Amino acid sequence: MPFHDLNVPYTTNHADLAHTLAFHAELGYSAIALSVAVTGKLPATPPSIPVSSLSVPKSISTVLTRLTLTISDAGQNHRLTSLQPQYSLLALRPTNEKALQLCCNSLDCDLISLDFSQRLPFILKFKTVASALQRGVRFEICYAAGVQGGNSDARRNLISGAAALIRATRGRGIIFSSEARSALGVRAPHDLINLAQVWGLGQERGKEALCEEAGKVVRLAALKRSSFRGVVDVVDGGGAARAKSVQGPKNTSVTEQKGAATRPAGSGGMKDGTAGQKGMDPSHAGPGREETTEQKGPKGVTGGSTARVDVAMSNSNDLKRKASSASIISQATTSATTEPTSDQKGEEKPLSKREMKRRAKKARLEAQVGLDDKGSARGQTTTASVS
Repeated sequence: MPFHDLNVPYTTNHADLAHTLAFHAELGYSAIALSVAVTGKLPATPPSIPVSSLSVPKSISTVLTRLTLTISDAGQNHRLTSLQPQYSLLALRPTNEKALQLCCNSLDCDLISLDFSQRLPFILKFKTVASALQRGVRFEICYAAGVQGGNSDARRNLISGAAALIRATRGRGIIFSSEARSALGVRAPHDLINLAQVWGLGQERGKEALCEEAGKVVRLAALKRSSFRGVVDVVDGGGAARAKSVQGPKNTSVTEQKGAATRPAGSGGMKDGTAGQKGMDPSHAGPGREETTEQKGPKGVTGGSTARVDVAMSNSNDLKRKASSASIISQATTSATTEPTSDQKGEEKPLSKREMKRRAKKARLEAQVGLDDKGSARGQTTTASVS
């Protein structure tokens, strides 16, 4: 997966910006997003980013545009839908807890970027951030303000804010961006992975934040802008190419080819027909079977191709009949072999131990009853003799 940096501030000094992009390419980044930040009231015409006029290294394959909008009031969201088509990404930066809840629950955006260079005036809660993650919105950690320069307060705020966000999101839905205005604030991807491990994110999740999660943000944003509400998208199925391929040689239509199928084919047609026996079963082919066989046959021969189709269809019917008769015979043979004979029915199953014990006990009881009957008979005989 390529490494992403989705927050590179755009400046009018193209020489410095080209140097920053070259340093990104040297560190191994292949997807860059140039961002412009807007604070307060939205302008009538949002600032544009002339990507075509920049010198971008060849190793950077994707250059996106991004708008970072700082929201402190709920009334600033009435033009967000009109700004989305003009930028590849739309990021919101809330400044209070109410604005954060609004961004997580209802506002349509791609990223929620928190300013960790300052201490957050609110507490990040799992219930609040989980609603944003459920909608597919990711959270962004910008590290340049904490690693560049000697500002210890910004570094401390970055560490505490990043740890709080990782704890609130359970390590899910987080991406890393630089927000570096010069090449000195950019760090290599593996340095960021180690830094994320120090913050408590883990090495695997740190790599996902730079590769997979950032890639999902880009793909979801593109899907929102090219489809209807991110659900229905219109894709060209190649209808024009298919209609063009339906026409036979010398502009012969499909109906003319079907009509030619009723005419007897010559020796060439029989030759093609025998060759068609080795092809695929035409009963499983789609509606474009005629033009497929037309392309395989000789050029300019219409009767041979149609004869090949007829022969293949007749052969397929014969094969179906043979297969059905063979299946009936096999079923009859199987039923005959599996049907038990009279000898097999007469055979008894082997007795279990319980059954053997029951039969032995029954035999003992019958023997004891027989002995008692014999004793009573002898007693009656003796009595009769005495009398």
